Amino acid sequence: MYSEPHQFEPLLPAEQRLEPLLSKAHDLSRLATTLAGSTVPPELRSLLRNMNSYYTNRIEGQHTRPHEIDQALRQDFSKDAALAAKQRLAVAHIEAEQLLEQRYRGMEGARALYSAGAVQDLHRTLFGQLPAADLLTPEGEPITPGALRQREVKVGLHVAPTHASVPQFLSRWASFYGGVRRGEAALVALAAAHQRLGWVHPFLDGNGRVMRLHTHTLLSALGYTGGLWSPLRGFARSTDRYYALLADADSLRRGDLDGRGNLSEQALIAWMDYVLDTCLDQVRFMAGMLGFDSMKARIEACLVFEATVVKQGVRQESLRALHYLFLSGEEVARGDFKTMLGMSDRGATDALGALVKRGLLKSDSPQGKVRFGLPQHALRFLFPQLWPEAEADAANV
Repeated sequence: MYSEPHQFEPLLPAEQRLEPLLSKAHDLSRLATTLAGSTVPPELRSLLRNMNSYYTNRIEGQHTRPHEIDQALRQDFSKDAALAAKQRLAVAHIEAEQLLEQRYRGMEGARALYSAGAVQDLHRTLFGQLPAADLLTPEGEPITPGALRQREVKVGLHVAPTHASVPQFLSRWASFYGGVRRGEAALVALAAAHQRLGWVHPFLDGNGRVMRLHTHTLLSALGYTGGLWSPLRGFARSTDRYYALLADADSLRRGDLDGRGNLSEQALIAWMDYVLDTCLDQVRFMAGMLGFDSMKARIEACLVFEATVVKQGVRQESLRALHYLFLSGEEVARGDFKTMLGMSDRGATDALGALVKRGLLKSDSPQGKVRFGLPQHALRFLFPQLWPEAEADAANV
């Protein structure tokens, strides 16, 4: 059984094998930095946070339907106890993600994330929001938020380090990866750090969620996401590969050509390559979704559908005003929005009310400012294939 930190070496591949990974990290850094600087409506970031919760829980086989997450956010929980528990977990992830992004910001936040204390903080922030009845492993053992495991565990074929040695392994994990601070090298390191944190398996339960929260929060702290993308969507859309490569990187060294550590260097490289490819895919997809030239046409298609099929008062003449709100990412006074519509006062009032009713405008109070809205039923027009499950769900609710 593992008890010495050298047993999970290599923590990174040898320098001569890093170049292809650094090349991908360079592309990711350039594209992600540009995307993160985009101006978007705040509702988009909220939607993506909900989507991240859906996908990370789906990876664990405990997901709820998108509209059930929406209901839970309105404190409308199912009467089915098992479903209500999954809804609470979904809400906990949404709130934890937001809190952690605020807590760990910039280079200082990124450095802080590489510590045993931060790993425990992630676990505590997520699971500390749940009632005691939800804090049980599948075997019925109690989960203490933030507490390192106090017994031995086996995950698949992998026998994790002894519980007594977990602090030593976490200390080595933190000091090594925390010391990699150059831009592209830091991206390569975080891919490896994700896997090696799972190898240590510091908690009795919730390790996968904490690993993904760590990677997500670290990318945010390094300035690469701006709340506009996450690898969680990509991991969930390739779950079998995610788990297979994650487990394969637990493997022992495979002969003299497989690095110099105790574990397989080739398998670690394959895992890291997958993580960087997944991140690049998500950045490129989201950059395409935010193409401003096509956005106007997508808003127009949504309005045409609303006006001609739904027929609940939404007017096609709202296009210019809605497009402005999307591009600016701002809130505007209701009077200013009505002026942009170019209608009579009565007509503009009715049109605004219809947009609010259908969720295409959002406001925090009956007379408050309005901003661009992103209801799930409009996703198939505004952001097609971003969250296909929510599109399908909205069509059936």
